[in-house]
Amino acid sequence: MRWLGMADHDYLSTPDLHLDPLVAAAYDDPIDDQFNPEVVHGAVRVLAELAGDGPAVEFAVGTGRVAIPLAETGVVVHGFDISEPMLEQLRRKPGADLVTVTIGDMTSSQVCTDARLVYLVYNTIMNLRTQEHQVECFRNAASHLSTGGRFLIETMVPELRLLPPGETIRPFDVSARHLGFEEYADLVNQISISHHYHIDGDRVRTSSPAFRYVWPSELDLMAEIAGLKLEARWANWDRDPFTGDSRSHVSVWQKI
Repeated sequence: MRWLGMADHDYLSTPDLHLDPLVAAAYDDPIDDQFNPEVVHGAVRVLAELAGDGPAVEFAVGTGRVAIPLAETGVVVHGFDISEPMLEQLRRKPGADLVTVTIGDMTSSQVCTDARLVYLVYNTIMNLRTQEHQVECFRNAASHLSTGGRFLIETMVPELRLLPPGETIRPFDVSARHLGFEEYADLVNQISISHHYHIDGDRVRTSSPAFRYVWPSELDLMAEIAGLKLEARWANWDRDPFTGDSRSHVSVWQKI
């Protein structure tokens, strides 16, 4: 099998795949662990605690996987996304009327200035494919927050150390319905390509979106630029300690 790397295709110019109505319609996959009720409830429990009695804002709210159950706890939730097809899926769900949704970009759109919590989950910070855009995301989060408010990000830890010398591709899911391979295509600009093969009987749907992976320490610098200070970092929503072996992290920065 020949892989198409950065030299073969300009992945960075490819529109965000979530703009595709077909992708949006298939986004809520009950097989995906992220849609496991226990995972969702664990995330909502942490987010509700951090939001307290103030409003919360979800950047890239998508289909409302987290926003709707968070709003059902009584938290006032605003959400925005660049994808109308994703928001259309959200609007069809029970409880959607509890979330105020807007078409918008997480680097620049503004929905309030008094949020107690802004959050960005499920690796979505990596959808911003340049460091500049990621910095602007932090600045935009800070502009939404009241003093003492918090910005939370859930994202993966790049797995470069697990690659054998000279190799650039690592499988992250090999199952009957899905094959997933992460290609670390550009180590200078920190670009990876997630190759997906979704299998449904004799039909296979493929996609290869590009992302900019980012290190925890780099996120801390972005936070400092935006006037935020690291308050906590956990390995997961259960708040297990973050270590050198953690494959993901949930990080919280506070506006000072």
